[in-house]
Amino acid sequence: MNQNKNNTEVIYLSDPSECLRHPFHHKQIVFTGALSTMTRSEAAKKVRACGGIVQGAVTKETDFVILGKQRRSISTKQLKAEQFIHLGLDIQMITEDDFIWLISI
Repeated sequence: MNQNKNNTEVIYLSDPSECLRHPFHHKQIVFTGALSTMTRSEAAKKVRACGGIVQGAVTKETDFVILGKQRRSISTKQLKAEQFIHLGLDIQMITEDDFIWLISI
């Protein structure tokens, strides 16, 4: 760390690849179930603002499945994600509350 002429600390990263990235950056996101806090369109905009990609269906390339609070039962998207997880794919299913927290960071 160095101090500039205003006597505030300045942190220099030695490698630009050390920059922090959002967990959704370059990740493929699928929503299932209705969200209680926003529309699907608003949620998609927030995902894109974090550098994520919104998908309409669960595929082998899916990284996150967001489980909306207003689900009646287990959706086909959730079932498909669970099947892929059992096959060893790294798909994370997160609740709407966790999604809200993640897009706020």
